[in-house]
Amino acid sequence: MATDERYQRGPDEQVELWASTPFFLMHLAPLGMIWFAPRWRDVALCLALYVVRMFFITAGYHRYFGHRAYKLGRFAQLVMALGGATAAQNGPLWWAGHHRHHHKHSDLPTDIHSPRRGLFWSHVGWILCSKYAQTPTAAIRDFAKYPELVWVDRYHLVPPLLLAVAVLAIGGPSALFMGFFLSTVLLYHGTFVINSLTHLWGRRRYRTTDTSRNSFLLAIITLGEGWHNNHHYYQSSARQGFFWWELDLSYYVLRALSWIRIVRDLREVPEHVRRSNLVVDGERDVGLELPGAAE
Repeated sequence: MATDERYQRGPDEQVELWASTPFFLMHLAPLGMIWFAPRWRDVALCLALYVVRMFFITAGYHRYFGHRAYKLGRFAQLVMALGGATAAQNGPLWWAGHHRHHHKHSDLPTDIHSPRRGLFWSHVGWILCSKYAQTPTAAIRDFAKYPELVWVDRYHLVPPLLLAVAVLAIGGPSALFMGFFLSTVLLYHGTFVINSLTHLWGRRRYRTTDTSRNSFLLAIITLGEGWHNNHHYYQSSARQGFFWWELDLSYYVLRALSWIRIVRDLREVPEHVRRSNLVVDGERDVGLELPGAAE
């Protein structure tokens, strides 16, 4: 972790405990499962809601809204926004706008959630800080021109609330606590590890000016987002697993959707890009020379 004073957080960058109460309560909600006998269908629902909503985060919030790695029609774009919002990670414009800032300032003192500023801060602390509660509209003007996306961003709690009500109505209390609440908490931290652990743990294939790393385990947990060094090296690709052995389930689904023309102009990684700027064993890597970076 960094000791460089440039990475120290300011007085306006603190976790707001009172404002963060709903987030903490969400972590307590799955404990309601102790009052109900678990059912296999509740476990299956938990897994399904995790996987489906993770796809909307990775393929929608991240690769589409964050990086424009492919094209969608306006209706499909709205579906992506609503699907991502069900994960209760704020709206698509908020999410993608802050993510673009991260790439522009990655691991610099101005990076909002670099692990150089503390592991807890990069994982979740910055989200619980009122300084970053507003949508950075200037960073996401290309999508902020759509009024329906602005609506989803402003009323981002509506989709997860409707999903919770539907789960309760269809599956009962046990489905609500395990299927909705538990999967949402797992989804939080499955997503957040990309901000934190993939800049600390894993291997680097490409020279980048940040400390991004690749991790097969995190790629499984996040449907392909764990190939983070690949992504930081070539951000505009819809595919983050650059080679056949790098599992990237989000990309496979997007590829299938492109066959039926829901997804268009799916950006790939040019061969010359994949084979360039490789980190050679024993070579000093630019990314590891950042203040406080692990050797």
